[in-house]
Amino acid sequence: MRAIEFQEYGAPEVLKMVQTDLPEPGPGQVSIDAAYAGVNFADLKARAEGYRVRSLPFRPGLEVSGRIRAVGPGVEGLRPGQEVAALVDSGAYAEVVVAETATVFPLPQGLDLRTAATLPTVVPTAHALLHEVGRLRAGESVLVHGAAGGIGTVAGQLARAAGAGAVYGVVSSTAKAAHALKHGYDEVFTPDTFPDDVRRATDGRGVDLVLDPVGGDTLRRGLDSLAVFGRLVSFGNASGEEPWQVGQPELYAQGRSVGGFSILTLARTAPEALRTLAERAFRTVADGTVSLPVTAEFPLAEAAEAHRLMGGRGSTGKLLLRVAD
Repeated sequence: MRAIEFQEYGAPEVLKMVQTDLPEPGPGQVSIDAAYAGVNFADLKARAEGYRVRSLPFRPGLEVSGRIRAVGPGVEGLRPGQEVAALVDSGAYAEVVVAETATVFPLPQGLDLRTAATLPTVVPTAHALLHEVGRLRAGESVLVHGAAGGIGTVAGQLARAAGAGAVYGVVSSTAKAAHALKHGYDEVFTPDTFPDDVRRATDGRGVDLVLDPVGGDTLRRGLDSLAVFGRLVSFGNASGEEPWQVGQPELYAQGRSVGGFSILTLARTAPEALRTLAERAFRTVADGTVSLPVTAEFPLAEAAEAHRLMGGRGSTGKLLLRVAD
């Protein structure tokens, strides 16, 4: 079968097409004939920085949609030919992908395989950030960094559907601002000025909830943008700065709180909680509450081009690799 791997860290051109043996599912696993694979920022960090890479060569890819090819020993409730989406630890950039059954999700009725490939990481993450961790209440205000990306696109719509009083986003360009404003956001700000913009937009009060995938100085300024009793949820460190630390001086004075979320860690430590979260989140797509536009699609052989587009920070919405011919 065909797969995309890299044998050294570097620019997108280190991604190479290889021919390799078909994998067989082990106990509690299924193999999937892939139709589409999602492209995520974590894939770029793996290729460029070794993020979550245990050894080389490495096959990136966290999410896949397709049809079950075979089931391993002890698997119940899944069958060959069934259409599914799956979250995997790595390896989705391939024609056949092996996944643990705990993170394999049969598609809701009416959901096609192309749409399904956008779901496994993005939609449950956005749902968890707002509801399970952020505990958003109707009437509250939200600030989302990366508002035009996949998670940001979904978060804006989910916040609006939950009755948020105001939904603010942070984006890096005019084109991204236009995208965010079409997907649930009232106003969008720039990374340089967002704390002042938040204070202006809220008459000095601040926002109730901040969702931050950036870390570093952005996270610290996000804390300063919170209202009394506000919450910040960290879900990444795209800045590459030292991991954040928050203590009594930042939190006690105004009753603020900080939480964190990683869907990959949840999949490893609490797979049943992930399943419940994913099923709840997927329903928001099936019932039309959320739509995640695929703004670019590349054949598997052009994975490097997908990485270049996302790495240039000019992309919006969701990027996919088309695996099946």
